[in-house]
Amino acid sequence: MALIRFSGTRLLLAGTALAVLSACDEPLDFDLRDKFGERSLDTTDATLQPAAPRPRADRRGVISYPNYQVAVARRGDRLQDVADRIGLDALSLGEYNGLKPSDPLREGEVVVLPGRVREPSPETGGVGVIQSPGGVDISSLAGNAIDNAAIQTDTLPPAPAAADAPKGPTGIEPIRHQVQRGETAFSIARLYNVSVRSLAEWNGLGSDFTIRENQILLIPPIAATHAQAEIITQPGEGSPTPTPPSAKKPLPEETVVVTEAPQPKTPDLQQSTNSAQMAYPVKGKIIRSYAKGKNNGIDIAAASGSPVSAAAGGKVAAITEDAETGAKIVVIRHPDNLMTVYYNVSDVAVSKGSTVSRGGKIASVPSSDSYVHFEVRKGFDSVDPMPFLQ
Repeated sequence: MALIRFSGTRLLLAGTALAVLSACDEPLDFDLRDKFGERSLDTTDATLQPAAPRPRADRRGVISYPNYQVAVARRGDRLQDVADRIGLDALSLGEYNGLKPSDPLREGEVVVLPGRVREPSPETGGVGVIQSPGGVDISSLAGNAIDNAAIQTDTLPPAPAAADAPKGPTGIEPIRHQVQRGETAFSIARLYNVSVRSLAEWNGLGSDFTIRENQILLIPPIAATHAQAEIITQPGEGSPTPTPPSAKKPLPEETVVVTEAPQPKTPDLQQSTNSAQMAYPVKGKIIRSYAKGKNNGIDIAAASGSPVSAAAGGKVAAITEDAETGAKIVVIRHPDNLMTVYYNVSDVAVSKGSTVSRGGKIASVPSSDSYVHFEVRKGFDSVDPMPFLQ
C-alpha cells in the first residue's frame, strides 16, 4: 500500500485560522481556496459520496488492515501511553506520525503504526484483519485526486498481516495521506471529495479541524454499497452493455430553433435603494455574474482606492488572506444565518469581532486588480447575491 504524498508546489494551500461559528452547523473554511476555478470560493463540504463508518478497534485500540495497522487513542492518552499499550517504541511511533512521545492525543485520534503488532482477535476484543472486497482498486477510491494533482507515492515498508491472522469483516482499506505544509483539513477533504466531518471522525480531529505537518490521515472510504457498485460495474467484468436505442431504430430528426437570448441589464450600482435587503459593497460595474459552482458571487470592478462597505449590519467573523495571491478576505456574519464575503480588498478598516453597520467602510479596492468579489451565503451555501441587492 503506497502512502500518498502531494507536491507542495501544486497544493500550497492556505494555513489560515479555522473557526467554528456558533450560529452555524458547519465550520467556515476561511482558506477560500478555489477562487475562480471550477469551484470558485466554494467552502461547502464535498459530500458526493457517503463515507463508511470507521471499524471498531480492539481493547488496545488497534485496527488492522491487510497492509497496515492503526491505533486509536483513549481520553487522556499521550503518545507514550499508546506505544506502551500496543508494545511499540514510542520514538519510532512518534517519528512516523510527526509527534513526540510526550505529545497529548485527543480521544479517538488515530496514529498509524510503522510496523505490525499482534493482530486483533477475540482474545484482544477485536475482530481480526479488515478484508477488502476482491477486485477493489484502492487507489481508484481517491476519485480524481491522483489524476489531477502532482503526486509522488512512497512505498512503505511492507507489513503484511500474518498468514494465520484471523479474518475480520469486509471493508475498504483507507488511503493514507501525509499532510504537507500549508494543507488544511478542508483542502484535503475537497481533494478526495469527502466530507470534512467524515475526515474528522475517521481521524479523531478536534472541533477546529486542526491538522499538523507530516500527520498521516486516513481518507474515509465510501460506504460499502457504493464501493460494491464500483466493483460490479467495472468494464470487462460481466456487466451487460445495453444496446443503444439508435442501433435498433433511428432516432427522429430534431428541428432546432435557435433564439437569441436577451442580454441581461447591467444594474446601476450608483443607485442603491433603501428597500433592498443589502447594499452594494462598492460602486462600480459588475464584470462577472453569479453562477453557482463556477462563480459563487459577483465580481465588481471599481476605481482603485474606492471604499468597500458592509452590505448589511453584522459582526466581522474573519479577516484572512489568500496564501497564494495575498488577496485579503473579510467575512461578515449577519442575522438569519447569512454571511457576506468580500474577497480581494485592501486597507482593511475593521477587526475580527467588531460590529459593522450597513454602508460602513470595511476596506478599500486594491490598486492592482481593481475589483471586489462579493458573495452572500445562507449558512455555508452560496446563493445569488442579486435578489438581496435589488
